[in-house]
Amino acid sequence: MWFLNLILLIFILGIIILVHEFGHFIWAKKFGVHIYEFSLGMGPIIKTHKGKDNIDYNIRAFPIGGFVSMAGEVYEDDKKIKKNKFMCNKPWHQRLIIMIAGVMNNFILAIFLLFVIALFCGSTTTKPIIGQILEDSAVEKAGLESGDQILSINGVKSSSWDKLQIALYRKNKKDAYEFVVKKANGEEKEYEIIPDKIKNDDGTETNQFGFGIDTTKSYGILPSIKYAFMKFGSIISSMVLTITSLFSGKISLNALSGPVGIYQVVGDSVSAGISQITYIIAFLSINVGFINILPFPAFDGGRVLFLIIEKIRRKPIDSKIENAFHTVGFILLMILMIYITCQDILKLF
Repeated sequence: MWFLNLILLIFILGIIILVHEFGHFIWAKKFGVHIYEFSLGMGPIIKTHKGKDNIDYNIRAFPIGGFVSMAGEVYEDDKKIKKNKFMCNKPWHQRLIIMIAGVMNNFILAIFLLFVIALFCGSTTTKPIIGQILEDSAVEKAGLESGDQILSINGVKSSSWDKLQIALYRKNKKDAYEFVVKKANGEEKEYEIIPDKIKNDDGTETNQFGFGIDTTKSYGILPSIKYAFMKFGSIISSMVLTITSLFSGKISLNALSGPVGIYQVVGDSVSAGISQITYIIAFLSINVGFINILPFPAFDGGRVLFLIIEKIRRKPIDSKIENAFHTVGFILLMILMIYITCQDILKLF
């Protein structure tokens, strides 16, 4: 079973990486940038093909990324290439499109898959409206009711279920959580809720509030389109909250997952069926797009940041500075990936 889960994980990551890199590739090709290589995976080449366009199409050993190798990504770096074929010599707007195309492809894929899920399986509301409430649970004792909409938790606005889950996960110095709730009649009320503590097998404790989501479903093309865009926005807003919470210390780095953690999620989703696997692809595609657009060195967003600075300064930044910036960023990223992977492995024991 583990082998099938691994194959499924590689397949899912392959789709997401292919879609992302194809975005960079197709626009670079459209704008006449010289492309050396289109690769899926990192590390040693295990299969290669020289296309009629003289581009090397490679599959590499480790399915944890991919890249499109273009001439002159930072400066003119190949004397054999014509000057108008270097990416760095292309108009500013063309370079910007090439840089953000991968992220946009990931977002388009995710929205399409969310639409397909809703079309065939029905769509639920993304608003944090309470559905089922467990008997004698913390929220029932506090006075919350089915149909109540949670507006905020501990001052954090909860516009969606995804964002609400992050708000509940954030560190809270007090035992009580402050809920602001909109009742069915439109009245807003504040509640102080002390969650029940549930002991896990590893000795840790988990907060249990005792409520579930509203699972009322809608069907049809228009509700499915609405759901796809609303769910996309919901996931993005939860990721923004996660990033800000990491910097503020409200969420620790241990909460993040790497390839091992993703493998576990994929394994758990298999038993839930094709709709859950499809949702995982959409969710991970949004993750890849969102992370890549952050203005961090070595990410697409880091390169976009340099383009924006170039536009403001009206001249490019020194190529040595930019290269050093991306190199340091890549090293830090690898250190973070190793740390997260080690934490994922430790969680297995």
